[in-house]
Amino acid sequence: MALLLVACQQQPARVDAAEHDAFWLWAGVKRQPVLGRAKTIYILQSEVRDARKPRLVSLRPGTPNVDHAELWIVYRTETLEWGNDIVPTIRADLARWKAAGNSVAGVQIDFDAATKGLSGYAAFLRRLRTQLPPDAKLGVTGLLDWSSHGDIRDLNALAGVVDGVVLQSYQGRHTIPDYDNYMASLSRLDMPYKIGLVQNGEWNAPAALARDPDFKGYVVFLLNPK
Repeated sequence: MALLLVACQQQPARVDAAEHDAFWLWAGVKRQPVLGRAKTIYILQSEVRDARKPRLVSLRPGTPNVDHAELWIVYRTETLEWGNDIVPTIRADLARWKAAGNSVAGVQIDFDAATKGLSGYAAFLRRLRTQLPPDAKLGVTGLLDWSSHGDIRDLNALAGVVDGVVLQSYQGRHTIPDYDNYMASLSRLDMPYKIGLVQNGEWNAPAALARDPDFKGYVVFLLNPK
């Protein structure tokens, strides 16, 4: 019986979207009932594709109309070498979403910046911030590896540029193995951050996480059922 209890305690919990109120809604993912009571929704609008000739590809033909949640417009990018037409389109998206009656917090950039390239990423984000409307917040997604292997000076350089980072604890449909090892290094971050979880993925929250004043909650990446 004792062995059975130990085994049960070691079983990882699964991420139940119904227990959260902030979500990523990606292109091609069907709406779920949990979105009806969401407080924050990060919606993928477009992708910047082709590093040789960057172009912004819209993935959402219509304009959302959400009156119960704060929205972030997400742009997934393959490169930081943007053409001159990309930022004006982002500004137009912000204006269009607001005109539709949405409460738009700002823009989130989804870019898998290499840990050793964070200083260059911070410079890119600093330029982008000056090109966005003054009332638009700027956020980013991030990798757990940033907190454990990134140069602390590069990490804190981001703090003065972005309003927050959501660190992804997953790849694809699965939680990163040994994610708990990365959690111990989050105290190095000197900025507000959230943890990104994948729906139905494994997650046992470290006890220290709730005690970290910079930890601002979770964002769940919604998936279509298999």
